[in-house]
Amino acid sequence: MSDDIPLIDSSGRLCPLPVLRLRKAMAGLAKGALIRTRTTDPLALIDVPHFCAEAGHRIVDQTSEGAATVFTIEHG
Repeated sequence: MSDDIPLIDSSGRLCPLPVLRLRKAMAGLAKGALIRTRTTDPLALIDVPHFCAEAGHRIVDQTSEGAATVFTIEHG
């Protein structure tokens, strides 16, 4: 993914902080804008997709970086 996409690094933070930080950052984005979030919280594999489904956002990419997972999300 491109380096010009904003990244929220929530590594080391546990539920619900990764999703709360993501929600706050997405509040200022235009529809269709992309954002990435990196998290090491295993529950984020459930929480981030659930948040996106409930809020109308779309996960366009999910990759592993060692112990972290990086989600790229399109604002819906």
